Amino acid sequence: MSNPASPPAVGVLDDRPPLTFPPGFLWGAATAAYQIEGAAAEGGRTPSIWDTFSHTPGRVVEGHTGDVACDHYHRLGADVALMAELGLKSYRFSVSWPRVQPGGTGPANAEGLDFYRRLVDELLSHGIEPWLTLYHWDLPQPLEDAGGWPARDTAARFADYTTLVADALGDRVRYWTTLNEPWCSAFLGYGSGAHAPGRSDGAEAVRAGHHLMLGHGLAVRALRAARPTAEVGVTVNLYPVDPAGDAPADVDAARRIDGLANRFFLDPLLRGSYPADLMADLAGVTDFGHVRDGDLATISTPLDMVGVNYYSRHVVAAPVPGAEPEPYWRAPSCWPGSEDVRFVTRGVPVTDMNWEIDAPGLVETLRRVHEQYTDLPLYVTENGSAFVDEVVDGQVDDVDRLAYFDAHLRAAHEAIEAGVPLRGYFAWSLMDNFEWAWGYTKRFGMVHVDYDSQVRIPKSSARWYAEVIRRNGLAAQ
Repeated sequence: MSNPASPPAVGVLDDRPPLTFPPGFLWGAATAAYQIEGAAAEGGRTPSIWDTFSHTPGRVVEGHTGDVACDHYHRLGADVALMAELGLKSYRFSVSWPRVQPGGTGPANAEGLDFYRRLVDELLSHGIEPWLTLYHWDLPQPLEDAGGWPARDTAARFADYTTLVADALGDRVRYWTTLNEPWCSAFLGYGSGAHAPGRSDGAEAVRAGHHLMLGHGLAVRALRAARPTAEVGVTVNLYPVDPAGDAPADVDAARRIDGLANRFFLDPLLRGSYPADLMADLAGVTDFGHVRDGDLATISTPLDMVGVNYYSRHVVAAPVPGAEPEPYWRAPSCWPGSEDVRFVTRGVPVTDMNWEIDAPGLVETLRRVHEQYTDLPLYVTENGSAFVDEVVDGQVDDVDRLAYFDAHLRAAHEAIEAGVPLRGYFAWSLMDNFEWAWGYTKRFGMVHVDYDSQVRIPKSSARWYAEVIRRNGLAAQ
């Protein structure tokens, strides 16, 4: 491992017993194509909505773009070797739709598929299980020009693209995720406009959410047809949602936000229906006329597993006139029909994203999915934190991130002890990268990236995580 950081001299594990995870627990790390690959106009790749968005002045902090990012496209071999040195058992990556199918329609781009063939082969040669995500927000720009996710046809195009990837990689890839965080794609991309494509319309956001899930269901069926032995799932970002107080108005505010953040996706995907109270909340936004006969049966096509991305908790309260505006990712239009609900901060420690650190919320979230929705295997497909890191004498001692991982892995173990069929954990992220609308100003990685030199430096958290993997658990110090 190049430039190894010293083991952390912090006592985050002191005076607590060691915890061992079940045999075969899948330890991994995750990334996304637009955030790390670079080579934005190489190998036949054409623009995605994030290329367009990031090149639009004022959309991304400091005008940053993913044109180069971490240059993973050219550093594939060295990056996989680094994963192996960290002991990763699995690597969750996404395929760039416009790299594989320029324009979002038509035949596959052979050069684009070859990149992912090399990546999968390299992973397997190092004993690392590939975990492929088909869509992590990089819709081909021509499909957006034709209407984007609010347009029903985009779901069908997604199924076609899925077949191309499955035919090329399905003989070597066992685990497949259709969508990553459809809430973000729908409600940040088409609601608040804080993410690509930057549109702001509540009704379009709701339609986009439905068509994303429809595309998911069609993609599951396409994968089953092309690769019957594939293990297929979806990844949703979930939050515990609590009322700020006992007042009925606060309790109702929590119900409303829980409906939009969690049940909007969990219920159609795992129950085959939309919650009646959610539909009533959205009556002033949409009549759900975009939902056609058979859609919900397609959306709820049986899965093999469910991925859960967890970062924080929402605490909300009833509206108060003149309340301060919310941070951009909680902008009112992220919550159509519930724009005036207030998000309350509790004065607890936060990450550099200003997200409250709440490890017990991971236990609550995993138990809820298992106890209320499904007996399917669950995976934490993202969990991590941004902090301000400093390189000192060639090392990065990221004690806050290390403590975050420790607390959340203990929460994951608690969930297993409570009966949750949790089968794996993917740290977000393997390396610092393009953090969407925040550009390169926020660092989530276990590996530090110098964006000028592209030098990688494993942080203290990376070495600590490598030891967790080696032990298959958390050891007291």
